[in-house]
Amino acid sequence: MTKGQKIGLIVIAVIILALVIPYSYLKGTYNSLVQMDETVKGAWAQVENQLQRRYDLIPNYVETVKGYAKHEKEVFVKVTQARSRVAGAGTVQEKMEANNRLSSALARLLIVVERYPQLKANTNFIRLQDELAGTENRIAVERRRFNESVRVYNTKVRSFPTNFVANMFGFEKAVFFEVPKEKQEVPKIKF
Repeated sequence: MTKGQKIGLIVIAVIILALVIPYSYLKGTYNSLVQMDETVKGAWAQVENQLQRRYDLIPNYVETVKGYAKHEKEVFVKVTQARSRVAGAGTVQEKMEANNRLSSALARLLIVVERYPQLKANTNFIRLQDELAGTENRIAVERRRFNESVRVYNTKVRSFPTNFVANMFGFEKAVFFEVPKEKQEVPKIKF
């Protein structure tokens, strides 16, 4: 092999490396962003499963309370309206907002329950309340998992040099499922 042929092979090897290295980086980065995006979507699906469980329990819960507290109509109307907003929500952001409103309405309903000791002694009500409390705990767990996957994904999307690949292929930051301000306050129970 002549000196010219060796130089030609070296140039070809350098060109191939110059193409393979960026391609490998781009491919790996893109695939990791896709994987993280799917993790966020999967975590949100789990949140929705638990929100649906709560959504399905609420009518039975409200009907049981209604039997004891007929004059608390305003609270029932607000719970029903909030539940309807959940059903009509389309985007993830709308679903988060609607479920936060539903949580607030349920907190007001729990205040009503405190006024009726005979209701709190009813076994059907106790069972429903336990199921609802368990569901709220599951929602909290799934919300935490969702927010953790959003944090990991958003960190990756915003990190250098991954942010260039993310912008190039349209990967945007995901939204956290945050607790509304009114839900952060402890409800006041008045007798």
